[in-house]
Amino acid sequence: MATGNKQKRVLLIMSSVDEMGVSGKQTGTWFHELAAPYYILTGAGYEVVFASPKGGEAPIDLLSMKAPFTSEYTAKFLSDPVAMFAARTTRKLRSIDYDEFDAVFFPGGYGLLWDLASDSYTIKLIRDFHASNRPLAMVCHSPGILRDVKKANGEYLVKGVKVTGFKNDEDTEIELLKHLLFSLEDELKGRGALYSAKANWEPHVVVDGPLMTGQSPASAVPLAEALAARLKA
Repeated sequence: MATGNKQKRVLLIMSSVDEMGVSGKQTGTWFHELAAPYYILTGAGYEVVFASPKGGEAPIDLLSMKAPFTSEYTAKFLSDPVAMFAARTTRKLRSIDYDEFDAVFFPGGYGLLWDLASDSYTIKLIRDFHASNRPLAMVCHSPGILRDVKKANGEYLVKGVKVTGFKNDEDTEIELLKHLLFSLEDELKGRGALYSAKANWEPHVVVDGPLMTGQSPASAVPLAEALAARLKA
């Protein structure tokens, strides 16, 4: 684990999936939820390393690259050769020693429901980070990755834990709920999570121990800012 005066490091994990099951709908990581934490965390002095299950270029959801979903952060990212190179050359997740990192950030997007949520290495990483009290920040759909994570005693990690994430009403509003592999809200509630949400698209961040979750794309900035502040402590 990184300690002492060394620059603190954040592992930012993207999905490698670019299609929603058999629907043919393109997906990937939601751009604002990648770009905002990247600049907020690097601006605070932390090193951010991009990783994905397959490594290499990780897909970005095309819808998130169009107005009204773009932001000052996505515009900056697109014109930043270093950031674009990082997104196109992500490290292969299983090749990384995650004990060398102080925190992990999972941007949202639909792709992760098909790979990260059922990836044994990702599930072990979350369990280990949580057990060692290192912050885990997850926004939008990425709290869905918590679905199958269990603690050492066999209980679901989210049981009795306060969380948020993209809610059914938000998925329904954009007519995508029926295309999803599973409902984040239903699955986390079913595992005993103390799930809460605000109005559709409103920023909402919930912190419970090392777990830090954000409801929707509007939560990416306050969540990243909360993580940056926590790493300074």
